[in-house]
Amino acid sequence: MQVILNKTCYSSPLDEISCSNDDANVFEKLDSFIKKHQGEHIVCFISYELKNHIENLESSNIDNIDFPLLYCFVPGVVKTNYEIKDKIKDKSDSLKFQARESKQTYIKKVEQIKNHIQLGNFYETNYCYEWWTECVNFNSENVYKKLISYTNPPYSFYADLENHQILCASPELFIQKRGDKLISKPIKGTQKRSSNKLEDKNLISDLENNPKEKAENVMIVDLVRNDFSKISNPESVKVEELCKVYTFKNIHQMISTISCTIKNSTKFSSILKATFPMGSMTGAPKVQVLKIMEKLENTKRGLYSGSVGIIHPNGDFDFNVIIRTLLYNKRNKILSFHVGGAITSNSIPEKEYEETLLKAEALFNACK
Repeated sequence: MQVILNKTCYSSPLDEISCSNDDANVFEKLDSFIKKHQGEHIVCFISYELKNHIENLESSNIDNIDFPLLYCFVPGVVKTNYEIKDKIKDKSDSLKFQARESKQTYIKKVEQIKNHIQLGNFYETNYCYEWWTECVNFNSENVYKKLISYTNPPYSFYADLENHQILCASPELFIQKRGDKLISKPIKGTQKRSSNKLEDKNLISDLENNPKEKAENVMIVDLVRNDFSKISNPESVKVEELCKVYTFKNIHQMISTISCTIKNSTKFSSILKATFPMGSMTGAPKVQVLKIMEKLENTKRGLYSGSVGIIHPNGDFDFNVIIRTLLYNKRNKILSFHVGGAITSNSIPEKEYEETLLKAEALFNACK
């Protein structure tokens, strides 16, 4: 078993905790585990359905990946500058993904979402759907290396666990702690890249000046500011960067940076209760959106829209947003991923669908 985060490999668990959706007192168990292992590395996996333990919510959609609600472990071995070795002789099956819903169904649901917005039920949401396939022989190491070569994202990770393999190429930071400072960098706004330098420059300019994308981003910035205000020191919430376009190997993204300071005594569970799920994967107002998306989406998100991260021995931590991620269940041999995007009153359903395919492109290519 191993988890590789930023070329550091964490393996050989000394202690672990796993919680299911039916577990009570999840946050108390988490805080107790963190307190017990203060001064050690703690790797944490947080599923999207943790929201049901924060708000009065429930999830009844299908879930073929079946990852725990919460899984944390203390590694006995930590190796830095770790590189995954190629397994040239081991090849994955030829994979053909199928969507849980058709393009026509997706477009129809976006229209339903826009109707909700017109009725005033919410003003922005993130709607997601799943692609899946059966895969008996899955060479996760090679697929992950291909995925990273296409994307080169800052918050990627690879995990080979007892019953699951997770290949994440996330460009998004959910939350980071340095001393008494918290930082979040939500992404809202996506644009394709071009091999032509002038065209690529124009694509950046188009994203920077796109009123719809900027409006989406600003709405989520306001949501994160509100989340931070629940746990921050008075008047410490700041927007350090607003709607800045960052270029990645395969895509352009609009990112904002929000920060605040907190008391040193603030528990990790209190931070999660205030900020999870992250606004970029929910929408606003958050609780209302969570309720309605559970009815419109036909699968549980599981780890998708959740987070994986590391709590460092000094108490600092880094947690990503699990997007652009392949999830494999070793028992039932199902490989899947979700894609989604922000829907507002200005959304054009056809273009929203095309954006989901743009986000999925690297995942498809890595599995060829």
